Amino acid sequence: MSTTGAMAHITVKSPEQMQELGRRLAPLLRPGDLVLLTGELGAGKTTLTRGLGEGLGVRGAVTSPTFVIARVHPSLAGGPPLVHVDAYRLGGGLDEMEDLDLDVSLPESVVVVEWGEGKVEELSDDRLHVVIGRAVGDDGPAAPEADADDVREVTVTGFGARWADAGLPALETC
Repeated sequence: MSTTGAMAHITVKSPEQMQELGRRLAPLLRPGDLVLLTGELGAGKTTLTRGLGEGLGVRGAVTSPTFVIARVHPSLAGGPPLVHVDAYRLGGGLDEMEDLDLDVSLPESVVVVEWGEGKVEELSDDRLHVVIGRAVGDDGPAAPEADADDVREVTVTGFGARWADAGLPALETC
């Protein structure tokens, strides 16, 4: 499946800005949305998800589910629950993911899967893929508030008709 052309590129200069990006992305999400997060260890995947949780108004602190594999955060605001999955330790692709019953919770939840690339795409033709990378190159001195180690380039890509007019480019302007 190809992208819809819905895409946003955002430079994030701090963990606080990464969390804010999650808060800004949350209003675009609805029940049934699958969000894949890709990035190296420490890139900011859980920080972004923490912002999503705040934006969705869910219960409980959003922390890395590395050792429990998945956490469900019910909504406190009448919205969809957030299912936060860390697929890092799962090597078997969709077969191994089936044990988590994501296909059952997906229709009524927002499902965010860290390390899900190549493992969960088959769950939905419509999905959002967020790739977080460290900024490379040097275009001159960094902004004084930005620590060079914290700067990330984030690409948000919509796959499927669901994301064609979902407002992803607006993420670039905030």
